[in-house]
Amino acid sequence: MAKQRLSSSGFFTKPTTSIILVLLICMFSAIYYTLYIHKQSQPIDYPRFHDLFLAAATNSTLASYLRDLTRQPHLAGTSRALRTANYVKSHFSNLGLETEVAEYSVLLSYPKHASLEVRFGNGTARVFKLVEPGYDDGVVVVPYHAYSPSGSVVAGAVYVNFGREEDYKALEAMGVSVKGCVVVVRRDGLSRGGAAEIAAGRGAAAVLMYTEEGREEGVERGTVMVGGLGDPLTPGWAAVEGGERLGVEDDEVLKRFPKIPSLPISARVAVEILGLLGGPEVPKEWMGRLTFRGSGVGPGPVMLNLTYLGEKKVASIQNVFAIIRGSEEPDRYILLGNHRDAWTYGAVDPNSGTAALLDIARRYALLMQLGWRPRRTIILCSWDAEEFGMIGSTEWVEQNLLRLRSNGVAYLNVDCAVQGSGFSAAATPQLDDVLIEVTKKVHSPYSDGLTVFEQWSPASGITKVQRLTGAYSDFAPFLQHVGIPSADIFYGQVAPVYHTAYDSYEWMMSSGDPMFQRHVAVAGVWGLLALRLADDLVLPFNYSKYAEELEGYTKYLSNLVGGDVSLDPLYTSTKKLASVAYEVQVEAKKLGTKKRSGDLLVLKRRMLNDRLMLAERGFTDSDGLSERNWFKHLIYGPSSDYENKQEYFPGIADAVFRSAKENKLERKASTGHEIWRVARAVESVAAILKGGPF
Repeated sequence: MAKQRLSSSGFFTKPTTSIILVLLICMFSAIYYTLYIHKQSQPIDYPRFHDLFLAAATNSTLASYLRDLTRQPHLAGTSRALRTANYVKSHFSNLGLETEVAEYSVLLSYPKHASLEVRFGNGTARVFKLVEPGYDDGVVVVPYHAYSPSGSVVAGAVYVNFGREEDYKALEAMGVSVKGCVVVVRRDGLSRGGAAEIAAGRGAAAVLMYTEEGREEGVERGTVMVGGLGDPLTPGWAAVEGGERLGVEDDEVLKRFPKIPSLPISARVAVEILGLLGGPEVPKEWMGRLTFRGSGVGPGPVMLNLTYLGEKKVASIQNVFAIIRGSEEPDRYILLGNHRDAWTYGAVDPNSGTAALLDIARRYALLMQLGWRPRRTIILCSWDAEEFGMIGSTEWVEQNLLRLRSNGVAYLNVDCAVQGSGFSAAATPQLDDVLIEVTKKVHSPYSDGLTVFEQWSPASGITKVQRLTGAYSDFAPFLQHVGIPSADIFYGQVAPVYHTAYDSYEWMMSSGDPMFQRHVAVAGVWGLLALRLADDLVLPFNYSKYAEELEGYTKYLSNLVGGDVSLDPLYTSTKKLASVAYEVQVEAKKLGTKKRSGDLLVLKRRMLNDRLMLAERGFTDSDGLSERNWFKHLIYGPSSDYENKQEYFPGIADAVFRSAKENKLERKASTGHEIWRVARAVESVAAILKGGPF
């Protein structure tokens, strides 16, 4: 249902063919629902079951799930990962839930050898240990960067701060070149792949990355794949067994990987290396939290000897699902997703979320035994290989693209459910209201009778829901590729054990959530939010919130694009969306509160729900973002510029970034085109929400 573009010569034109198609789908699905499905349903006291869901929480059950899930490391594509998949599958099956497994053959990356030593001018050398102390027995995978190319480098080292372009420019001003050197990067802001790609572009020979968060001995593993999500060998289609795949040396595949080798190191190793460097003095603002014994950015007088040997191989991964069929609208899907694979033991990332998913399944099964059935279908999704680049979720989305476009109501993601204190949530704006309502029903952890909402915004009473701008977890394929309303829920901002060998059940018991109250709260918000979306007569979507957000974004854009480019198309389309969204809210209130039944009323609700469900699709464009056309969403998505801080309108942000290399006329044309693309998308959303053929 990709929309066609409206002519820029006349903004308010007749609806596109795709919009009419969407509206026809809404009408015919509503008629089918009224005649063949609704007649078979029986009244269910949904609010009572929602209260029972919250009452069925037990922190000891969540603790037992997490303990079982984290007994061993379970890196995707390994036998231990398969055992974890079978554990989740057995849990779903033993609860009596309909269970399915989707298996894919994808390209993963593993280390074979990694070493690092410093060579002194007197001919002596010192070997650094790359594995965390106490974890060198081969059980935990050695720290590495997935998809890093193999290589061996002997060269001087240069400290490049965060590894941003501005940091390299600062070094140039000091007279320091990184060409042929090993650069040392402190991770903050830039993705691993982005830092490696920028370093390669600057002529560096290799990259070492460390983080200041957490224990000095901890080493943050991760992927350095760039340029997209999912299996590199099947860009845009599912990696099913026996299906089409590109060769590992195909240009389309190679551009997903950095050109130079990289390794993660601990903060302790970083301090030792940086303390040996000479050269110009380290700028004070580059010191961060660490104290270097030396004072130079490098290179010299010591040399580093770095070797990494890895292998890329096709491995099997498993997504596991539990399906609860809707009693009235089985063709409408509410999806709850969490990935299961981990770099090490994964108590925080991701199995705090997996434990919550398993507990939601337990509580839903209990409700079913008491007579509950959701109006709409609920699907619990346990993804694999997220750590390598959202591979499991992306392959499934690509395999089920048409069904998700037609039937996907919302996707609710939890990754690191508990990584510290403080509740946070990110969502597409139409979910703000219902998300806030749900947090008012759930008890806040470690508090005296307060709700999550009261702890979330105790001072101002204003709760700030974040937006899903980056592509950092499994919501990305659902929102940014398909256009399904999405949310992401978690406690804490950064775990000090993130991607290290210390991400264990013991850490969770001692520091993260000793009484598992945060786990209970996450499961409560996540599961109750899904129940509201599955059971409410009218979907609790408020597109007036979306219109308000877009209006604010557009005002901010005026500072970014300057006076050369008109923002009138965006202002016009956003005002129309605001007007239509208000009318829809009035309609939703009427249809959601009427007690009487009848085929006509049921038909009207179904048609309204279809419009609410499909409206988000209008923000996508079949052409996708420039040079990253897999990403289709024009409001939320990653920018092509690793250092771009703008969190919305990625296509416009890219055009502004590229305009630095264009003349005034070219800049006006390219930026103006992206503004028109967004304006046409907003116009499409307004048309879908309004309904009717014209």
